[in-house]
Amino acid sequence: MCDKSCIDFANNHLKSADIQGKSVIEVGAYDINGSLRSMVENFQPSSYKGVDIAMGPGVDEVCNAEDLVSHYGSGQFDLLICTEVVEHVQNWRSVFSNLKQIVKPGGVLLLTTRSKGFPFHSAPADYWRYQVSDMEVIFSDFSIEVLEKDPDQPGVFVKARKPDNFDEKDLTDYQLYSIVKHKRLIDIDDADINQLDRSWNEIELVIRRNLSVLLPYSLKKFIKKNILRIL
Repeated sequence: MCDKSCIDFANNHLKSADIQGKSVIEVGAYDINGSLRSMVENFQPSSYKGVDIAMGPGVDEVCNAEDLVSHYGSGQFDLLICTEVVEHVQNWRSVFSNLKQIVKPGGVLLLTTRSKGFPFHSAPADYWRYQVSDMEVIFSDFSIEVLEKDPDQPGVFVKARKPDNFDEKDLTDYQLYSIVKHKRLIDIDDADINQLDRSWNEIELVIRRNLSVLLPYSLKKFIKKNILRIL
């Protein structure tokens, strides 16, 4: 996924030298509302591989983000693109470790994600919110070339380069803001996630029960068609 502000960020900060003749991997490549792929392929990379947890538009191969190193090996790609993914992964430390490790020394990692203030959006799950200060810590083992807020909505964009003497940052005790619990936590457990699922089910049930009483027919029809199907 990649909206206009994400595409603009990549256009402004990915250079020909980052792409031309380089091996590229996109993690979270399922094209729902936009993709960087066509823009990147215009610079003629040597290869472009799109991976995601399910096959679909833009996906060449199914691979979980926590399995990238075991699947592809360390130091395999010159450019890694990961847009609008890391807020949706429960074990964010493992995912970031895999993202960093599969990039070659001297290679580039471009990442976008959501910040506190962006609403809950389950696709298929939603766990975390990242601030600029979080990215400064998470990528303290890379050379951060660009780090900025999304100009249009709560989010953060990063372009960082892997150093030759890469020494991975230990993030074991680092806390992130959880959209599930609305506070900073080290981890989210399954009980928290199950409670959130139950809460959404209860909200859906209340809405369905009250549609016929509270809403005019036209609005009721719109909600049934466009909202309840995504709850």
